[in-house]
Amino acid sequence: MKRAKLTIENQKGLKLQAYLELPANEKPNHYAIFAHCFTCTSNLSAVKNISRALTSHGFGVIRFDFTGLGRSEGEFSESHFSANVEDLIAVNNFIASNYKAPALLVGHSLGGAAVLTAASQLDNVKAVATLGAPASVNHVTHLFSHGIEAVKEKGEVEVNIGGRPFKINTTFVQDFSKTDLPTIVNNLRKPLLILHSPTDTIVDIKNAEKIYHNAHHPKSFVTLDNADHLLSKASDSNYAGHVIGVWTQRYFETKQHVMLDTKGEQMVGHLNLIEDNFTTSIQTKHHTMIADEPASVGGDNFGPSPYEYLNAALVACTAMTLKLYAERKKWDLQEVFVYVTHSKKHSDDLGLEYENPKYLDHITKKLKLVGNLDETQKKRLSDIASKCPVHKTLESKVLFDIQIIK
Repeated sequence: MKRAKLTIENQKGLKLQAYLELPANEKPNHYAIFAHCFTCTSNLSAVKNISRALTSHGFGVIRFDFTGLGRSEGEFSESHFSANVEDLIAVNNFIASNYKAPALLVGHSLGGAAVLTAASQLDNVKAVATLGAPASVNHVTHLFSHGIEAVKEKGEVEVNIGGRPFKINTTFVQDFSKTDLPTIVNNLRKPLLILHSPTDTIVDIKNAEKIYHNAHHPKSFVTLDNADHLLSKASDSNYAGHVIGVWTQRYFETKQHVMLDTKGEQMVGHLNLIEDNFTTSIQTKHHTMIADEPASVGGDNFGPSPYEYLNAALVACTAMTLKLYAERKKWDLQEVFVYVTHSKKHSDDLGLEYENPKYLDHITKKLKLVGNLDETQKKRLSDIASKCPVHKTLESKVLFDIQIIK
C-alpha cells in the first residue's frame, strides 16, 4: 500500500489536506472517499484503518480533513454541515478530474450523514456506507447546546466540544437544521450499508434503525458488537473496513484477473518497465504473487524481494519435509517454525581457506519444534531439515538453459 498527499481546493478557495491510499499494485479498481466524524480529522486511527483495509479490496481511498479541521484551511465555524457536503463534492470533483470518479462514499458519525447527502447529488457515486451515523443532522447540536443561547446573543462564542475549544457562530448553528436527512435517505435509491454499534453511547443504535427504515433496498445492516463510537479498537475498525470491502463486491463490477500464459513452463514473471519500478508479477498456473525490492534500494516494497522468495521456498520445503518424516515415524510433532536468513559472507569470516578469498552465499536455518519430542528425535529432525528437496537444490550445482522466445 502506498500513500500520496494531496491538496484540494474547495469552492471557497480554501485548501483541504487529503491523503490518497492506494492498493499494493497502485492500480485501484475503484475510488472511495472517507468522511470523518464531527470535530475529528482524517488521522483518526479508525479512519486510517478502514481506508487501508479498503485498499486490500482494490480501492483507492481518499481521506481528508473538513474545512477548519486537521491541516485544512479555514475556521471551524465554517465547517457547518452544508460546508462539509460542499467539501465532499469538491474532493469528488478533484478525484474525478485527476484520477477516476469515486464510486463509493464512506462516512463516520456526522460524516455518515454528509456522505448520504453528497451521494444524493453525485451521479458517479454507486454505493454508500455509514458507520455510527445519526438519523438526522441536528442530532449533533447537543454537543454544543450549552453555547447556542450565547450565540443568539453575541453572534459568535467559544464552546468546549470533547475537551477542545471551538468557535461557533449563528450560521454554524442554524445550518444543522436545514437538511432533511430522512427524506434524502428515502430518495437515495443507491445500495446502502449501515454499520453501527449497539453499545454506541454517542449516537444511539436507534439512529441506525431509522436510517434503515427510511432507506429503500438494496440496504444492509451490520452490527459492530462491543465497539465504541470512535471505533478506537483497531480490531473494530479493521473489521468494519473489510466488511465494507466485501459488501461492495455485490454492487461493483469485479474486474477479471487475467492470468499470464506460462507457455508450458512452471512459472512466469512479468515486469512492465514503463509502468512499474521493480514490481514484478509472478504467476503459476493457478496462483499469483508480487515481488519487489525494498525502498532502501530503490523499490516500492509492494512484495517480498527475490531473495525473500528464495528463503520462502526453503522455509516451506523444510517445514513440509519435517511434517512428512514425523508422520511416517509417528512422532508427536505438532508445530514447526523455520527461520531462514540469506546473506553474503566472506570466506575468511567463515574460516574457509580459498586460494582467492571471496564472498559466499550464506544461509542460516533455525528450527523450533513443538511437540512431545526427546533430544534424539529433535537431532534426527535437524538432520532431515537439510534433506528437503529445495535445500539439496541450493547445495548442488545447478545447470541453466536460457533461451529467447517470441
